[in-house]
Amino acid sequence: MAGKLMNAVQYTAYGGGPDGLQNGGGLADFAVTKESLTVARPPEVSAADVVGLPIAGLTAHQAVTQSAGINLDGSGKEANILVTAASGGVGHYAVQLAKRGNAHVTATCGARNIELVKSLGADEVLDYKTTDGAALNSPSGRKYDAVIHCANGIPWSTFEPNLSPNGKVIDITPGPTSLVTFALKKLTFSKKQLVPLVLIPKGENLQCLVNLVKEGKLKTVIDSKYPLDKAAEAWAKSIDGHATGKIIVEP
Repeated sequence: MAGKLMNAVQYTAYGGGPDGLQNGGGLADFAVTKESLTVARPPEVSAADVVGLPIAGLTAHQAVTQSAGINLDGSGKEANILVTAASGGVGHYAVQLAKRGNAHVTATCGARNIELVKSLGADEVLDYKTTDGAALNSPSGRKYDAVIHCANGIPWSTFEPNLSPNGKVIDITPGPTSLVTFALKKLTFSKKQLVPLVLIPKGENLQCLVNLVKEGKLKTVIDSKYPLDKAAEAWAKSIDGHATGKIIVEP
């Protein structure tokens, strides 16, 4: 499987929490997966530039294209999109993908990453520690048609007044509270919805992302690199929750 990118297991990228694939990935020198879930890495593209795609990139792709309904070719009605934690592993991909569609992107991140997120294409960037940032208020007064929610600890009551009449919050890490809100909104036929995202890896979606990287239309922001024998340090840094982009573990 040399030279392939793997959906199911990432062999050089830190993939997620301690519970394994169900919560985001794993670490290994070699891995086995279905060939239909793999994509050849172009020789002119480095492994570090694409190894974050099988989990974080695909999550962003599914949230933006399927859940938010954004066409990456720029066709379709303009949408107002909010990306929370926009400098993180999924968020920084989501900003770039949403801008490839016909979307106005508002993003939240820490103050130190504001210029980075702007460079990825965000139209408006909020420091989440400020009053307006915590309230998710668009500087231009826009209501969001979709929120790609990559952060934690933001209640539905903060999202709801900022949503358009048919707006939705796409939660990429849904917990019990999110699932309860999802059920209540469905039962009450609310036009504003919370949508828990369950990643369904597809080879064709991974190929789309690889093509964008090859064409210089999508980039991976690398926070740091660690050798495999220091994976515990990479793990600890990721769990700390303040990495900018992806943490890469190299064999």
